[in-house]
Amino acid sequence: MKYLCKNLEIISSEIATVSALSSAVFYGYGIFTTIAIFNQKPFLWDLHLQRLQQNAERLKIKIPFDEESIKSALLDLITKNGLINGKARITIFEEEAPSIWSAANLRQPCLLITTSANRSQANEMRLTISPHPVNSKSSLRGIKSCNYLENLLELEMAKTKGFDEALRLNENSQVVSACMANIFWIDGENVYTPSLETGCLEGTTRTFVIELCRSQSFDVYTAFATIDELLRADEVFLTSAGLGIMPIRKIADHFFENYQTENLRKAFEKIIYSL
Repeated sequence: MKYLCKNLEIISSEIATVSALSSAVFYGYGIFTTIAIFNQKPFLWDLHLQRLQQNAERLKIKIPFDEESIKSALLDLITKNGLINGKARITIFEEEAPSIWSAANLRQPCLLITTSANRSQANEMRLTISPHPVNSKSSLRGIKSCNYLENLLELEMAKTKGFDEALRLNENSQVVSACMANIFWIDGENVYTPSLETGCLEGTTRTFVIELCRSQSFDVYTAFATIDELLRADEVFLTSAGLGIMPIRKIADHFFENYQTENLRKAFEKIIYSL
């Protein structure tokens, strides 16, 4: 997109800068959320803001502006970029140098908002299984931090093997998520998704889809499941702001149907495009 918003000011993306000595550059010290945009409106805004506030508190990052100012800036940027359907990313990061590199030891949080149109994507995905476990005891568990290198490396590994994404397990061999999305599976009339204690992120779309499944007469459970339990499921799907509900056709060499998943996806799309 041609424009972005930095500290409530909309500027050309070609001239935007970030300090080379910032904690974000040095260590990825920051948080972000990716918001789906439908009909020029941010989807699940309250949930995204709530998670930003919770993550900021845990990392001791001050959100530099109030909710209404941030939302107004987001809406202005959506209009400026002519975005109808797509996604926006709100990033809050430390722009000053970390204390071990600066005697001043200043803290200066920065707000950055960017937008993007939706990319074309397949109607279903294939997953490989990552050999590298998620640390369920990490101090960053549940935080959507700017340090996403591990996720990106696992995603690229999956793509080099001819898959679309990778299934991630934790150190206890429990199903956690995909690299960039939450995971659900259907067994009969029951829907399961990993417990937050496995190390998975509490995705905003995950929260919405749990309630959507209940409205479609499914019983929904959070689980500590092994890969064998997952592979015995009838259907599997991913959720994220970018994917919505994405059916999984294959995990490693195991294939799945997606009849009920397709019905859920249609119900999801009916809701979002009626906004």
